[in-house]
Amino acid sequence: MHLPTTPSFRLDGKRALVTGAGRGIGLAAAAAFADAGAHVTLVARSQGEIDEAADAIRAAGGSADAQACDVTDLDAFAKLVGKADAYEVFFNNAGMNRPQPFAEVTVENYDTIMNLNLRAAFFAAQAVARRLIATQRGGSIINTSSQMGHVGAAGRSVYNASKFAVEGFTKAMAIELGPHNIRVNTVCPTFIETPMTRPFLKDESFMRSVVSKIKLGRLGQVEDVMGAVLFLASDASALMTGSALMVDGGWTAE
Repeated sequence: MHLPTTPSFRLDGKRALVTGAGRGIGLAAAAAFADAGAHVTLVARSQGEIDEAADAIRAAGGSADAQACDVTDLDAFAKLVGKADAYEVFFNNAGMNRPQPFAEVTVENYDTIMNLNLRAAFFAAQAVARRLIATQRGGSIINTSSQMGHVGAAGRSVYNASKFAVEGFTKAMAIELGPHNIRVNTVCPTFIETPMTRPFLKDESFMRSVVSKIKLGRLGQVEDVMGAVLFLASDASALMTGSALMVDGGWTAE
């Protein structure tokens, strides 16, 4: 009897690009990709932060370089992608939030969140996809969404809007890019303990309300997301595109 072979989670010989790579989920994903054999390019605004991260990856035996770039500068990011060999894996991860009650949302905060979470993410994915198409290579684009791209939450109307939009353009990308063998999916974490979320989670009542909605009874850690993004990057998810991978501890199950 011939047994099927489990698809590989390895990324040997592939080039991976990660935005928001200096800390939190982005740094964790970069480490996971490097550990799986990819050469990883880390992108963030702070050169010192990503230099330190790339050094740590190389010290652990991986391959990495660091490129400082503000992804909201669309031309600069497109030039960064255009001058390099194509990236077969793109973790489109840079994002932010400024929670406010709906009635108090300012135009400034709306524009700042949407500019990064939606506008920059959209055109970053476009730049990577164009390069893959031009070089006739397939690839995997992973857009960072959130459980908040599937449910609502008080104080997060703009963040919700940005992540619902990410889910929408991901599905459209999957339809258009499928003929080019480019897969596009989202990863949707719950509250993960990172430098971005820690200030919110210091509020004990907010922390209790968050944990009460996570059916596994705990906050997420960056390690909880690493396996999910590696799965989406690798051949183990070869038939997945236009999908949302929930890493939410059961938050959206009800």
